[in-house]
Amino acid sequence: MGTIGVGALWQAVATMAASSRSSASRGPSPADVLGRITLVTGKEEFLNERTVVAVRAAVREHDAEAEISEATASELTMAVLGELAAPSLFSTTRCVVVRALENLPEESAAGLLTYAADPADDVAIVLVHGGGPKGSGTLNKLRKIATVTEVKSTELRASELPRFVAGEARAAGAGIDEEAAEALVQAVGGDLRSLSAAARQLASDFAGERISVEKVGRYFGGRAEATSFAVADHAFAGRRAKALEELRWAMDTGTAPVLVTSAFAAGARGLARFSGAPRGMREADLAREVGVPPWKIRTLRDQVRGWDSTGLAGAIRAVATADADIKGAGSDPAYTLERLVLTVTELRTR
Repeated sequence: MGTIGVGALWQAVATMAASSRSSASRGPSPADVLGRITLVTGKEEFLNERTVVAVRAAVREHDAEAEISEATASELTMAVLGELAAPSLFSTTRCVVVRALENLPEESAAGLLTYAADPADDVAIVLVHGGGPKGSGTLNKLRKIATVTEVKSTELRASELPRFVAGEARAAGAGIDEEAAEALVQAVGGDLRSLSAAARQLASDFAGERISVEKVGRYFGGRAEATSFAVADHAFAGRRAKALEELRWAMDTGTAPVLVTSAFAAGARGLARFSGAPRGMREADLAREVGVPPWKIRTLRDQVRGWDSTGLAGAIRAVATADADIKGAGSDPAYTLERLVLTVTELRTR
């Protein structure tokens, strides 16, 4: 049985959506999916769906009139599977997607395993398992079958999101600067579907150009999350006036106060991890240790020069106090956040 990790998924399945690409970079071929079982596992629904779409496209590439059908595993019996996989009056080629494999009835597991060991030549079966321990016995047996190819979609860590953005932009025919990818993550958030749409929109609007931080800011600079991180970054760098200016802009444009305290918490954690990391590490290894993208190390290195352990401890307490006030202990969010900016910049200066 073959297994494809999330990295290969980005390179093969994600790029398949770019129709202008050569067939070599489009993802699975008809031979990869017909007469085989594609087992999709993991909690990341967006990447799971990418695989389903790629398999369907491969089947349609082989036969434009191929029938596409779906079923839920809870309803799957051998009779239903036989009906779905059998040739119809209109086409002998079929693609069957079975979702929520974790809910497969125990009495249907043996029949599915028997079919998986000898699938029909003109049928592509996609089994989607949403992750977790439920149904793991059937999963483990499927993994041992030679005609089963597993595509795993693990949830991405925050530090991996910029690389995902870069892959999406590349699939759409554009390049993006490292800092621009991180800025887009800060602006849009961690939802992969939203990040993909944003990256592809930028690639479309700036066709033939490299996507820079300035271009990201032009389109997404007003997003609440981006504004919040700007406030925190200026504060931890000791730029009090600029932090207060960004804070007033954030409040005037309706940014939720809790997003600002969240950005400060992320900034404090990053500085604490950076200051406690072993010295002499390579930048890439240090980024993994701290849990940030490599370019962020340069920002943290500049910020940390004005901090010692006492100051950082005070900043962490100030963030915790502000967060509690925002969530109900205080009555004036604007005052709370302004006090947070002043406290953090004072601690750094001291």
